[in-house]
Amino acid sequence: MKRITLANGIELDCIDEGPKDAPVLLFLHGFPESHRTWRHQIAHFSDRFRCIAPDQRGYRGSSKPQDVAAYEPGKLIGDIFQLADALGVENFTIVGHDWGGAIAWGVALLGQGAGGFGGRVTRAIIANAPHPVLFQKLLYLDPEQRAASQYMRDFRDPANDELVREHGLGGLLMKVIKWDRSSAMEPEVLAAQLADWQDRDAAFAMLNWYRASPIAVPPLDAPYLLPDNWQESPLPPLDIPTLVIWAMDDKALPPCNLDGMETIIPNLQIFPVNGCGHFVPWEAPQAVNGAMEAFLGSS
Repeated sequence: MKRITLANGIELDCIDEGPKDAPVLLFLHGFPESHRTWRHQIAHFSDRFRCIAPDQRGYRGSSKPQDVAAYEPGKLIGDIFQLADALGVENFTIVGHDWGGAIAWGVALLGQGAGGFGGRVTRAIIANAPHPVLFQKLLYLDPEQRAASQYMRDFRDPANDELVREHGLGGLLMKVIKWDRSSAMEPEVLAAQLADWQDRDAAFAMLNWYRASPIAVPPLDAPYLLPDNWQESPLPPLDIPTLVIWAMDDKALPPCNLDGMETIIPNLQIFPVNGCGHFVPWEAPQAVNGAMEAFLGSS
């Protein structure tokens, strides 16, 4: 574990394993986890890849600014390029899950081809994180995805802040999240995660990822229509080789998120993982490692 100070003043705790001159896999965890999300992948790949996995802004020991604006997506994406700079990494494969996957989409889109960050991101591996062009439409039009995302409204609701102050993040998760829990998490990892959730500054920082997001989550009784001011996203296609790993039993992000993805990612491979819930990197590590092996070997 290293403590890395970014050019913007944010400090990130970061795992940096493997040969320093090897190709880089830069792993981004999601909510409400940490670098530990990727423990099985780092153990598997660090003999021949440099594996970098930060605790992202707001998590564990990393910097936890308490203002919502500090968690706007552009700032979170900027952290990743600044982390690469601080570690002397020019080119990398971005790997993300959940919220880390959402940031990975942005890093990949900015880091491909020409432009300010162009050419720095050579490949993308995304696990159960919706593409930003597709997800907002689903929230407006798809009853299954809208119902599955109502927890985001609770995470954004300040009426729940007192519950967090009294019981930590775990109190809010017990109230709001109704997904089936996996038994695949090792007891020591679970204990460490429960301890992380007791940090009140980290709890509100993690919730600020949702509160700063521009994604609109309509209530269940709102019409299933695009708003009158709807405009198609200006985001370009993602042209770099991209692997999307999708746990097909994800209660928060059902497989409808895969529909149409091939039209905006020309060089796309999709690897479904059946019988697995949302936290696919550690619920089905062998399947994830195998899919990554095949992709990295062929792209």
